[in-house]
Formats: sequence, structure tokens, C-alpha cells
Amino acid sequence: MGVKALVLDEADHLLDMGFRKDIEKIIAAIPKQRQTLMFSATIPDEVRQVCHIAMKRDFEYINTVQEGSEDTHSQVRQMHLVAPLDKHFPLLYVILKEHIADDVDYKVLVFCTTAMVTRLIADLLGELNLNVREIHSRKPQSYRTRVSDEFQKSKGLILVTSDVSARGVDYPDVTLVVQVGLPADREQYIHRLGRTGRRGKEGQGILLLAPWEEFFLATAKDLPIGKAPVPSVDPDTKKKVERALSNVEMKNKEAAYQAWLGYYNSNKKVGKDKYRLVELANEFSRCMGLDSPPAIPKLVLGKMGLKNIPGLRSK
Repeated sequence: MGVKALVLDEADHLLDMGFRKDIEKIIAAIPKQRQTLMFSATIPDEVRQVCHIAMKRDFEYINTVQEGSEDTHSQVRQMHLVAPLDKHFPLLYVILKEHIADDVDYKVLVFCTTAMVTRLIADLLGELNLNVREIHSRKPQSYRTRVSDEFQKSKGLILVTSDVSARGVDYPDVTLVVQVGLPADREQYIHRLGRTGRRGKEGQGILLLAPWEEFFLATAKDLPIGKAPVPSVDPDTKKKVERALSNVEMKNKEAAYQAWLGYYNSNKKVGKDKYRLVELANEFSRCMGLDSPPAIPKLVLGKMGLKNIPGLRSK
């Protein structure tokens, strides 16, 4: 019978992840006489280029956004907080507690940089007795589907997630999106933010950055991201968060440290200076309550290009 249809969903995301060559191989291997459908939230030049490779010359472009309608992110109140890294965990707790107090029907998405950092923050918030669930790529699909369905139907719940929840899901009535740490790029920031303020409803977005991550704001200067005052963290709250962190399993802290280092190492701006990168990673380690940074396998350090950098421990 042969292949009769080719569907490329989230085409912009596939290309962002570096799958262009794979897409071209698939196109070359299947019959030319077929139906081809491409779906994409954004239409950058690379998506247009793949359109011309994958489709016939007379392909039809269908825009599902009505003329005159506002982008989702223009309907969402956007704020950013800049605070030292050691303040991020207590600040996140204060932000969530204040939002819960303000909205009895709260429904919050907390986006994290990696799967292992997601697990760490979900564990922390759970130890702080918040009603929290987690979704990330290290969880089996059956678990992710179950938790996603629960969050979709619930109120009074916090979902801590990696970017598996940034696209292709429609969670109704999300009241707040918090992004902890540096987004990979402007598009990622917008896709995450787009989980709230849907269908004309109001929403709120908060971006929590360290001072050395503040450069991201220049890449999104066309977006209405206001500067929020940094909430005060009283000594009792600080101690409460520290106690909760001490209850998080060591293996989860170790995995989060390695994942954090890998994520920021891949960022051209932050990862450019390897010595500074390691200083920042070890600061993150101290934020988790560790006296010394966890050891990382030599093979992993080699793949990261971080062999023999002072401050790292290998095993």
C-alpha cells in the first residue's frame, strides 16, 4: 500500500530540536504521491523551507488565528523577579502561598529548566505541604497521562513540569504560570506563558531569574514583561524551606545538580565561561543545602567539555 499521508505536528518545535535532517530523510524515503499536513504555532523561515521540501507547489496555507484577535501572551499580566539564586526556593514558596491565599480556585503551572530540576522542586513543594503534582520526560507516559488528566479537571492544584507541558496541551482555567530560571529562548517563554489566559480569560505569568540571567529580558523586550517587587521572605519561612530541602532525597539533589549544569552549559551566553558556569552550579548546589557539590561521572564531564575545571568533583 505504501505511505499515503505525512503529518508533521509542532513543526517549529521539531526544527528547534534539530530534526530537520531526519525530516528530510523521511520525505526522501516515502512516495511523492501522498497527502502532507504540517501544523505549527509559529512560521519562521525554516518552517517555510521545509514546507517547500515536503509539499507540492500549490500547497494551501491556513491561518487559524482570526484577524484582529490578540495573541494569548498579550492578554496575560506578565511580571519578572530578579533575585540571587539562593533566594529562589523561598521566593517560589512565597509566590505560591500568596497566590493560593488570593484565589481559592488557584491552578498553577511551575515550569522548570530540566526534568531533574522539576523533580527536585516538586519534592520540595510537597515537603512544604502544597498540593503538587509533577510531569516530566523521566516519568512513564501512563503516569504523565494520568496526572495531566487530573490537572485538567482539577482546581486547587500545582503542576510542576518540564517543557512537556509547554505545547500541545490545553489546561483550562490556569490562574498562574511561574517560570523558574532561564527559558531556552523567547519562543519557549511565550509557549509556556500561553498555558494561561486562554479563551479570552485572564491569567498571570511570573518569570523568576537570577541577576546573571537578566540578559534574557533583552530578547523579549517587545513583550510587556513588567518588573515586580521582590516579596520579602521572613526568617521563619526561610528556615521552613531549608528544613523541607533537607528532607529531599540526596539522589534527587545529585541528579538536579548534574542536569542544571548540563542545561546552563548548553546556553551560549551562560556556558561560554566554563569557570563561571561551575561557580554558578556550585552556588545552586549550596541552595539545595549541600556542603559540597555532588560528584559527576568523568564520562559526562567529558561530553560537557568540563574536564579539569576547578570546582567540579568527578567519579
